[in-house]
Amino acid sequence: MAPQSAPRTARARARDELSREIKDAARRQLAEHGAAGLSLRAVAREMGMVSSAIYRYFPSRDDLLTALIIDSYDALGTAAEQAEAGARRGDFPGRWMAVVRAARRWALARPQEWALIFGSPVPGYQAPSDTVDPAARIPLLVLRICSQATAAGHSPPPGRRPMPRPVRSDMKALGQIVAWQLSEADLARAVLAWTELIGSISFELFGHLHGVVRDYEPYFDYQMRGIGEDLGLVP
Repeated sequence: MAPQSAPRTARARARDELSREIKDAARRQLAEHGAAGLSLRAVAREMGMVSSAIYRYFPSRDDLLTALIIDSYDALGTAAEQAEAGARRGDFPGRWMAVVRAARRWALARPQEWALIFGSPVPGYQAPSDTVDPAARIPLLVLRICSQATAAGHSPPPGRRPMPRPVRSDMKALGQIVAWQLSEADLARAVLAWTELIGSISFELFGHLHGVVRDYEPYFDYQMRGIGEDLGLVP
């Protein structure tokens, strides 16, 4: 029998609870001042704590930002994964649409967190490697859908543009890491799909199509279904 982990102590539970409260206060700061305006001192003031107490949980503003970024990526990834899990396994376009619609719903409900992970870089902040795996959850999910569609006999329409050698090299390296069963051209389409998804949602959130698209949901579905066709998910 595998040994059971020791029960968490009351101190550990209290620390986790206070860490959550600090992050909640920081999210309110994000909504009011943006990521660049996040301040540990301001968070401490809101919580009625001295700054030195906050530093015991998050030694710097960058540590707090990293925690918020990881939480946001994980929340977005969970929303997409749960939506995709509800679609039939053989319905590849339905699985793709479940992912992208879930991402859009999450972004509309939590625009400040979307801006934190996909908006302008925070001056002076360099994201550590801890953020890579959470950030990869949806791209890996999309690659899994594409790989399974390919295995089921689906194929994208023939490409009409030659792929530059540097792009092919990048896609070959990516395929060796995450999706060996996809061609370089298929991987390039998947990366394009990911960037178009992020761009479409960001354009809506930040008002870049104001006065052009009056009802964004049908436009978004139209755009994403077209991308699904480009990915070869439609029979």
